[in-house]
Amino acid sequence: MLVRSWNLYHGNTVPLSRHAYLAEMVRLASADDPDVLCLQEIPAWALGRFTVGDRTVAPRLGPIPIPAPMGRLLTAPNHGLFRSIFAGQGNAMRIGPRLRVAGHDAETLNPRGFRSAQSARLGLDLVMRLAWAKERRVVQFARLVRDDGRTFLVANTHCTGSRDSRIPGVELRRLVELAVERAEPGEVVVVAGDFNVVGDDAELVLLVDGYGFSPAGPGIDHILVRGAEASELRVWETQRRAWNGALLSDHAPVELEIA
Repeated sequence: MLVRSWNLYHGNTVPLSRHAYLAEMVRLASADDPDVLCLQEIPAWALGRFTVGDRTVAPRLGPIPIPAPMGRLLTAPNHGLFRSIFAGQGNAMRIGPRLRVAGHDAETLNPRGFRSAQSARLGLDLVMRLAWAKERRVVQFARLVRDDGRTFLVANTHCTGSRDSRIPGVELRRLVELAVERAEPGEVVVVAGDFNVVGDDAELVLLVDGYGFSPAGPGIDHILVRGAEASELRVWETQRRAWNGALLSDHAPVELEIA
């Protein structure tokens, strides 16, 4: 069973372009029909095109909520400049034909009460607290049933990016604990996404070891597996996402196989 994860950078390239290549990215990531494709930084207008999609940031014109199609229209003149300013964003999963979705829901990863308690514990100043509150982070859960009857609980998320790695670290701990609590006895747990925490971070290593997950990857994009044998995480080589002299996204896809 092939599981892949990719932060699509709102469809942007490196270097930035006025044009978006979201469709090209999804086609590339789906070309070999992975069983589970976890995606982050998807424009809000595109979330309905996937098996499951959950919004993290609503489309807005300044403080005013706007329809997703309008957010897309306002972004169209220069995707590299506007990114998610108007379009909003979310996380999504594309599920292959060998798996059936038996359930799906989502939970806010950094709710106000959690931020308040953790900010006090970590001793964050006002600037860091306000920066953390700026964007809602969501973990989406999908319970999948394979054609042989085995079930998988897949969690997909994008943790907060911060110069203080403790912030995505505490979100990641909450994510892992939520996933383990939700898992049914004997169920395989898969936690994927852009963690914004590098693989040798002490908090991530403790979580992996403490909860019996497969090893993390070398960067900040990871797929962790509990309850089944998993291959080593593979990071796509640069040329696989080359496109017209640029690179699709500022992240490389990561993937592994589950027995």
